[in-house]
Amino acid sequence: MAIIVNLDVMLAKRKMSSGELAEKIGITQANLSILKTGKAKAVRFSTLESICKILNCQPGDILEFRDDS
Repeated sequence: MAIIVNLDVMLAKRKMSSGELAEKIGITQANLSILKTGKAKAVRFSTLESICKILNCQPGDILEFRDDS
């Protein structure tokens, strides 16, 4: 099972930097980097909601499931 994080794609579409997004949602750039690289073990719904509000997108635009089998 693989969850793919497409946050870089949405940032590029919105012409926004990671630093700008981190500041707007109130998390550190380091924590945003962990999320972007797929190394996060969990994502709070409140963080996901904030990202979606700022980027004007849906959770499915950011997170994708790919079956490894």
